[in-house]
Amino acid sequence: MKVLYGVQGTGNGHIARARIMAEAMAKRDDIDVDFVFSGREPDGYFDMECFGNYRTFNGLTFVTAKGKVSQWQTLKQAKPLTLLRDINQFDVSGYDVLLNDFEPITAWAARRRGLTSISVSHQAAFAYDVPREGESLSDRLIMRAFAPTDIQLGVHWYHFDQPIVPPFIIDKPAIHPSKAHTLVYLPFEELQDIQQLLEPLTEQQFVCFHPKIKTASKQGHIQWNPPSKPGFRQALQHCSGVISNGGFELASESLQLGKKLLVKPLHGQFEQLSNLRTLITLGLCQPLYQLDTDTVEEWLSEPDNEGIEFPNDPTPMLDWLVAGNWSDTKPLCSALWKQVKFGPKTRERLMSLAF
Repeated sequence: MKVLYGVQGTGNGHIARARIMAEAMAKRDDIDVDFVFSGREPDGYFDMECFGNYRTFNGLTFVTAKGKVSQWQTLKQAKPLTLLRDINQFDVSGYDVLLNDFEPITAWAARRRGLTSISVSHQAAFAYDVPREGESLSDRLIMRAFAPTDIQLGVHWYHFDQPIVPPFIIDKPAIHPSKAHTLVYLPFEELQDIQQLLEPLTEQQFVCFHPKIKTASKQGHIQWNPPSKPGFRQALQHCSGVISNGGFELASESLQLGKKLLVKPLHGQFEQLSNLRTLITLGLCQPLYQLDTDTVEEWLSEPDNEGIEFPNDPTPMLDWLVAGNWSDTKPLCSALWKQVKFGPKTRERLMSLAF
């Protein structure tokens, strides 16, 4: 089977999910896959060896400033003529199916030329009845038109009785985590604002990763690091908790490792607001609506999360893909959710909630 796989390159969550899929696909003789990424500059990608000879495009992305989506800057940066040219010139002939993780060029190219397309993404979950917060009419239109596909297979922390699968998380909790630091990943915030947030908390060690940092350095109790997949994974394994924006993938990894979460959603981004609402509803995080030092200090004394064990092997999804009966998602969803292990407190909350 020849598979085209389109991945949104904004942020690292989509790429992290694609890495797990790529490594599993590479072990199979019945799948040949080509990867396409869009949404950031070509030199902004890192640790991409598992994707082989991948291609990149400008695509579309949302521009942020000071923790908010800037609609003006987003429109200013958009290159609609380039986008249309890339869609029109993209050749999908020879592929059997498109897998899409919220990537617009491959989605629209497949639609224009009749190639069956399957969305496997967190965004696809919002095609169904799942918890929402701050969703506007424009948000609904964007979710439908940004990267349209024939089949929507959502990814979420619970199925909500919908065609939704759990995330695949390969990391397992460290046997003896040091818990000597708090991990901070706030890529949409300004570095100066993060420093002002953490500087007064001198009794706590912080390890911060940020795309604007080029060289690692240490300033007192704050360690600053540039993006690094192995470095970030090590810091996540041994942290006592995570301060992050409301992205889906990092929250999923943190839940798998039983790390407590302090979540500051990206304002103007209903997906992150909705993620926060779901996590609060399940009792799995604390909110950080503004960069407030007192809130961080109170959260530092909170206990660990009890954790959720997610599947780590996408083989059932790849078997489903190769079988070709793509309109029937129930067996796949059922098989994957049987592998998920919720903690007792989370199970109790799920039983008491009417989703």
